[in-house]
Amino acid sequence: MILESVFDDVFLLLGMSFFQRALVGGCVISMICAVIGLFVVLRKESMIGDSAAHISFGGIAVGLLLGIEPLLLAVVMSVAAVFGMDYMKKKIAQADSAMAVMLALGFSMGLIAIGLSDGFSIAIMDYLFGSILTISNSDLLLIAALGASVLSIIFMLLKEYIAMTFDESSSKLNGIPTGILSVIFNVMLAVTVVLSIKVVGVILVMALMVIPSLAALQLSLSFKRTLVAGISFAVVSTFIGIMLSAVVDLPAAGVIVFADFIMLMLLVAYKRLGHSEENRKPSKEKQPIP
Repeated sequence: MILESVFDDVFLLLGMSFFQRALVGGCVISMICAVIGLFVVLRKESMIGDSAAHISFGGIAVGLLLGIEPLLLAVVMSVAAVFGMDYMKKKIAQADSAMAVMLALGFSMGLIAIGLSDGFSIAIMDYLFGSILTISNSDLLLIAALGASVLSIIFMLLKEYIAMTFDESSSKLNGIPTGILSVIFNVMLAVTVVLSIKVVGVILVMALMVIPSLAALQLSLSFKRTLVAGISFAVVSTFIGIMLSAVVDLPAAGVIVFADFIMLMLLVAYKRLGHSEENRKPSKEKQPIP
């Protein structure tokens, strides 16, 4: 009876337009995050995305205060923050210091804007923790358009970005325009961060990028297969997270990220067990005849 009731609820939800938008939007965003996230993880720049997310929180709060579209202002400020961090790394401070400065700046701007407001603290909570079930048709069109743009650019320039990821200096010597491509990647990273806020919020946005990529890397595949595996893990965990959150009435963002984490732990365990079994196998080398 309980299972029948659960299935009835699931089929009822699947027939509702708001839930369909949440599933489509969540899966599209998770695909983009998995693609961008793999490059971010391999380049060891995860904290850049986290800093951009916190700057976007300041942009959202200022946008709500001034009556400007919050996500639009968040995109502008995130792009500016990524370029600011890049400049600071080269001219002023080390990478971790530059990220810490931007992270603190973003949150401080958000807190000041909230303090000056007359009470949009409820609205800001949707951006902090995500509100995937409130995705509108216009949000879905924006996600689809930006997502298609990001994925198209990445796959058109895939060879160049792979070369830059593993050896940027050699790529530059081989004639790859690393400067321009880095600018394009930074813009795509900022846009992806802001799009992801709608799904998991500012606080958990980097988990959506990093965890599926880390899970895929446990399989020790080629780069392209790792990319496909990361996309698959991200889409599956997002789909499961949205469905479970609706059935058991829990916040979607938390369930999505927790599903990602469980998947990562299972793959880590699988990798450890695989290595231990290999170590137990007897050596195939011929033993000397006594």
